[in-house]
This record gives sequence, C-alpha cells and structure tokens, in this order.
Amino acid sequence: MEKYNVTRAMTRDGSARILVINSRDIVNRAIEYHHTEPTATAALGRILTAASLMGTMLKEKEDSLTLRFKGDGPLGSAVAVSDYKGNVRGYIMHPEVDLPLKPNGKLDVGGGIGHGTLSVVRDDGTGEAHVGSTAIVSGEIAEDICAYFAKSEQIPTVCSLGVLVDKDKTCKAAGGILIQLLPFADEETVDKIEKNVPLLSNISMLFDAGMTNEAIIDRAMAGIEYDIFDDFTAEYRCSCSRERILGAISSFSEKELDETFGDLPEIEVCCHFCDKKYYFSRKEVEEHKKAREEKKNG
Repeated sequence: MEKYNVTRAMTRDGSARILVINSRDIVNRAIEYHHTEPTATAALGRILTAASLMGTMLKEKEDSLTLRFKGDGPLGSAVAVSDYKGNVRGYIMHPEVDLPLKPNGKLDVGGGIGHGTLSVVRDDGTGEAHVGSTAIVSGEIAEDICAYFAKSEQIPTVCSLGVLVDKDKTCKAAGGILIQLLPFADEETVDKIEKNVPLLSNISMLFDAGMTNEAIIDRAMAGIEYDIFDDFTAEYRCSCSRERILGAISSFSEKELDETFGDLPEIEVCCHFCDKKYYFSRKEVEEHKKAREEKKNG
C-alpha cells in the first residue's frame, strides 16, 4: 500500500476536481472497534469513505463534516465525522446486522439502510453549522451522495464507493472516488468523464487488484490532462478524551446528575466512535462542576 491514502487532483482546464482514497485501513479499524458483520461493515465502510472524501473539501483546520444516514432499514442510523484532512470516525446503530446477498452476489447495503434521510452538517469550528439534507435514493451510499450534491448544492458529482469483505470478515479492500464538475466546465471534458464513469463502477476490486490512487485517476481521466496537487494520509481517528467527557457530564443540572447516577457510586460512559470506556464518580463530577462554576464567576 502507498505511504499515503488520499490523492487530490484537478483537470488542467479547470473543469473538474478528483478525490481518491484507499480506505482499507480505516474500515478495518472500524471493524475492530464496532465488531461489524459484513453488511454493516460495507455500509459503515462506504459512509466513512464518503465522509473522508467530503471532509478533504473543507477549507479550515477547525472545520468538520458530519454525514448521517437515518434510514428505516435494520441497520438503523449511521454517522461519520471527518476533519479537513479526511481523518474520520463513525458508528452504525446495529453492527450485528447481516443480510442475505443480493442476486448479483453483492452485499445488500441498500436493504440494510432502507428509506429515510441523508444529512450533511458542516461545522466551521465556531458553532456555526450549515446543514443540508435529501431523501435517501437507494441506500447504497454512493448514489445517495451524488443525489445530495445535485439537489442540495447543485454540483454535478460522480461518486463510486466500495468495500470488499473477506471470508474472515475483515476488509480486504476499500476505497472511493469523488469527481465534481466545476462552474463553466468544458463540454468535451465532461463528455470524456461520462464515458469513463463505467470503468469506476467496482472500485474496491480495482484496489484489490493493486491499483494505486494515481492509476485509478488515470482510468477516470482517460483522454483528459490533469495535475495531482497533493497526497496525504487520512486515518480512523477518534477525538474523545476523559477531560472532554467529564466537562460534558459536569454541565448537567443536579436533577440530571441524580437521574444519571441514581444510587450508583460511579457511572460508565462508552464512546460511540471507538468503544473506549470511561468511569466517573459522583464526587469527581461534583468537584469538577464546582471548580468550573467558581472559575466562571471569577
């Protein structure tokens, strides 16, 4: 595998930008944390891959992007959060779900997700959130991402996502490509891209065959001049910490603390994203709450 896993490029005539990620390591880390069955692995893996690609389009270091699929299928809701470098974390409500294969032999991600809403939240780090949402089109993720960009942001987009699950339930290969047409795109370039799209339909197989990010961009941009403007590494990265969670619990009212602790001497808090467990006593929370209020009051 390459020393980096994200590549960003642009056509030389400025018609389109291209983003590619090899997300196998990200998906395997998600499997490790969430103990997902194959259908859940494919769904969460595609969502993590999409969120990472979309995150790399953020402009500032403090920015973040949250991609949420809230469907009525047996997998339940799935969420992925990315930073501006594509570092991503996520979870799926029912990681234990595994459905029968579709007639074409592929994992039934669409059946697992079902119908519902896809939402994208961009947070600029100051608490200002920009929210867009669309109906889930197929639940297969890539098609839904294209529909989101077309309807919510009016950006023609090509997206291919794939997760290949091995017999031992690990991720054998995973990745994605996102191509977006920019304003005033050249018609000839657009025509060539459209002709090349079918070559990207099974992207996890391309990665499994050993293709590099650049080789996949070559395939997507066949007959089109382009420039790679950077390569970097994105990973599964959780931002949870004991201090952050203690701060959140300390903001509870006394009534909420009573309801949370009850007669327990301590509580366990488990991070949705990395399954890490933290333990807090009522005394510790009360002391932290008091210290924070004293600091606030000067």
